[in-house]
Amino acid sequence: MYRDYRYNELANKSKQAGIMFDVMVTGVTGAGKSTTLNTLFQKEVCRVGTGVDPETMELGSYSFNNIFRLWDTPGLGDGVEQDKRHAQKLIDLLYKSYGEKNGFIDMVLVVIEGSNRDMGTTYKLLNEVIVPNFPKERIIVAINQADMAMKGRYWDHEQNRPLPKLQDFLEDQARSVQRRVYEATGIKIKKPVYYSAAYGYNILRLLDRLIDQMPQERRELSLK
Repeated sequence: MYRDYRYNELANKSKQAGIMFDVMVTGVTGAGKSTTLNTLFQKEVCRVGTGVDPETMELGSYSFNNIFRLWDTPGLGDGVEQDKRHAQKLIDLLYKSYGEKNGFIDMVLVVIEGSNRDMGTTYKLLNEVIVPNFPKERIIVAINQADMAMKGRYWDHEQNRPLPKLQDFLEDQARSVQRRVYEATGIKIKKPVYYSAAYGYNILRLLDRLIDQMPQERRELSLK
């Protein structure tokens, strides 16, 4: 289902921009990047960590269809030396090029863990890795694990959606993240989509955000 979602519109945008739409999916360890990709593809394309150790240690690309490709990346937050190595992998991917001057990655999706109020590592990722090496207007922030916010209370497991009290909390959280990202990084992002990859909640809203903000032209690389 997701592979065909708004396919004709996406194909037209891709053709007009002259790109295969490449999105780098990043975030801190445990935010649910791999689970998000598995949900979008409706099968296990990425191994998901179940313990304290991160599962994604290398870069991996997965073609959603013939015009849309997503990149799974290592998360930050696993120690100073590990973070340095992972940050360099992300930067190298951001500067991956085709042709003489066009960047390979068209957009960055930063996934935030909905149950975690500590945004320090996410701000570090944005300030030290993404923002200095990528256009601000091509950065999207989304909040995963909506089902785990408020310690997992007020989630309707029969309907796979938040109850009204949790819905209000998630709306407030999205506005708070929007404000805090601006205060910490100077990036004026749209109010983040909140979703649950584990339950498939709001996945179409996440896809809508990606497709709606798909760049209209190729990204020109600047020198590091």
